Amino acid sequence: MQQRLPSQFRHPIAFAHRGARAHAQENTLDSFRLALRLGATGLESDIWITSDGELVLDHDGVVKVGARKRTIPQVTRSQLPSYVPTLDELLNACGTAYHVSLDIKDPAVVPVLMSVVRNRDVSLLERLWLCHPDYHFLEANRSTTTGAHLVDSTRLVRIKEGPERRAATLAANGIEVCNLHYTDWSGGLVALFHRFGIAAFSWDLQYEPYLTSALRMGVDAVYSDWVDRMVDVYRQEVGDPEIGPL
Repeated sequence: MQQRLPSQFRHPIAFAHRGARAHAQENTLDSFRLALRLGATGLESDIWITSDGELVLDHDGVVKVGARKRTIPQVTRSQLPSYVPTLDELLNACGTAYHVSLDIKDPAVVPVLMSVVRNRDVSLLERLWLCHPDYHFLEANRSTTTGAHLVDSTRLVRIKEGPERRAATLAANGIEVCNLHYTDWSGGLVALFHRFGIAAFSWDLQYEPYLTSALRMGVDAVYSDWVDRMVDVYRQEVGDPEIGPL
């Protein structure tokens, strides 16, 4: 059996992608609640802001209003389908004792999000992971996201300068995580990013062999639609999932 390489975190994070997406309608309160009941230690979603300033959780950001399709920034909260939750509704329904990974889909989200989290539970900042595909955007928002963690969500093929230089750049600019598709990671690449103090997150892990391989590489977080599979493999490879200190 392959020995598990060390993670940077004492407790690698088990993120439920869009909630328990394989078990319930994605990005709904029922899906998020179920994910936590199944043992996920983190919830993942995309986050948008409506035209009247409400933060909502949805993937595509496109909704049907009457006979037309519109983007979420073009509509008010009241025009959205009732199943699309606000961030406030998520925190009311599920509390704050878990990690939250949010893909930022609109720059206007950032100041409102930080205000909501600080007013709700400042300790949640320690478990808040803000993801974006352009690390320059993350650099520009470093000062306004103090306390939260910044995540460079990309693909290996897009790192034109090479992973070592990217890792050095992220470390120099206070960006703590590189998030890659599971097919991009290898044990050596995880170790390279760890050498610069950059955590390795791995997404789209839907089947047991891939989850097992990722955790044995020493990745620091996994994302899966299948929360039951993710938690079963996590218990086999790491132990009972915990939300304790990183």
